[in-house]
This record gives sequence, C-alpha cells and structure tokens, in this order.
Amino acid sequence: MDEIERLIKKYDEDYVRHHFLDAASINDFALTFYGDAAEIYDSITRVRNLDRNPTGFDLSDAPILGLLVRVWKLLKEIIKYYEQDNAEIISILERPLIEASVVATYLMESADAVVEDYRKCSYKDRLRILRDLEGGSKFFETKAGQRLLQSVKRKMQDEALEASSFAEQKKNRWKIQGKTFFDIFSSVEHEHLYACTYGMMSESIHGSWNESMDYCLSRNEDGTYSAYPFYHPADVRFVSPTLRFANKPFRLWLVRIGADDPNLMRSLDWIDRVNNAIFRKFDAEYGG
Repeated sequence: MDEIERLIKKYDEDYVRHHFLDAASINDFALTFYGDAAEIYDSITRVRNLDRNPTGFDLSDAPILGLLVRVWKLLKEIIKYYEQDNAEIISILERPLIEASVVATYLMESADAVVEDYRKCSYKDRLRILRDLEGGSKFFETKAGQRLLQSVKRKMQDEALEASSFAEQKKNRWKIQGKTFFDIFSSVEHEHLYACTYGMMSESIHGSWNESMDYCLSRNEDGTYSAYPFYHPADVRFVSPTLRFANKPFRLWLVRIGADDPNLMRSLDWIDRVNNAIFRKFDAEYGG
C-alpha cells in the first residue's frame, strides 16, 4: 500500500496544472501516469488476503490472476513503445490486453464452472499433441518432442485431467461456454464498442488493406501508393481507452479475494478519474 501511495502522492495540484498546458505536455504527463497505473496493477496482483489465501491461489482463482498479470505486463510493454513514439506496435499489443481484461471480467462475473471451462479450453492443441503421439509421430522421438510431451502431461496431471475430460469443450468447439469472443465482450461491455476497439484491432495482428493504408503506405497525388517507411507517433488516444477496459477486472479481483481495502479501491478510482481527464483535455487541445 505504501508503494501505491508514493506513486499517487506526486500528482498534487501544482504538478497536474504544470503538465496540463497543451497536447505535447499532456502526452508527457500521460506517459508518467500510464507507467504508474501499470505499477499499481502490478502491486494489486501481489495482494493477498492471508486468511483466505495464506500461500497462493487455487484453480478457481489462478486463471484469473494469470490474466491480470498478463494485463500489466502488456501495459508496461505498451509504455515502452509509447516512449519510443511508435503507435503501430502499441496497436498490436493493445488487442491482447483488452482480450485479457474482458475475459478476466467475464470469468469473475460467472460461476466457478466457467473458470474450469476456460482452463480446459486451453488444452485444445495439447490434446492434438497426445493424439499425434498415439498416431506414431516421429517428432516425439526427438529431444524437443519429448520435452513438449512431458510439459503437456505434467500440466494435465497437476489439474487431474485426462484425455477423456474434455467432452463439453469438444461439443462447444473449444469456445468458453460455446460463446464467441464477441458474445463475451458484449456481456461485459457495450456491444457497440466492439467494432471500434477490439474488432478493428484485429487488423494490427493479421494485417489488412486498411491497416496498410493507415501505417505502411502513403497516397500520391496521382492516386498511386508508395512505401511509408516511418513509424506513426503515439498519443493518449492509443492508451487511454485501453485503461477503461483494464481497470474493471482489477476492482473485481480485489472484491473476489476479500482484499478490497478502501485505499486500494480508491487507487483504482484515481486511475479512472485521471485517465478520463487526460483524454478529455488532450481532445480539447489537439489541433488535428
């Protein structure tokens, strides 16, 4: 808690006023703020209610914790590229961050059986490895094949799973509760946000003509195109909307594990307030 209080303490009225001058100074302020938000998220994943979890988290909680750790690790990487003014790499990293945030939220708003289903769905390709072994694949005679096989067997053994444990997942085509990610997104966020956030972000992962026009090509006056060899600069519009998705599961997590200390919850309220203020002020100052 002391660690989080030290991060927040520097944001006094003078500090904020000094950095809320124009679009450039807001970007500098935002870079510091995003880094501090990531540190707060990092700290929260190390919080435990010792009465509930004296050592660690069982299989009903650990999958959620893993997603939250993924969120802050990705956010810290995004901040590195924000510092390098590289919007293209940020757009690649934001999509898995949003997905981890949304799935973590969905799991915490569902019964423990859904968490179990989420765990089992991750074994789709690992079961194929076991089938390939039974089919006599020569790969498993190599050292690499043996290491991979032992890793799969060990994980399944740790969770008391066998090849016959996945009937429901097969029936649901290896989707959580048989739902697409759009279904999951729509149940925890507003459906209309999907296309302009996660949906369009798929182009950063897979590539598309629109993505090429945005980042990799420049249009000439005669209608032809040339290579655009530079990276596009980043601003708060590439990160602030992402924090909107990230903050929610950390709040739910503290409640779930019985560690919703008022000071911790206020730190998440603070992230929401500052993030919204940054976006609004930048939008007002940005000249296109």
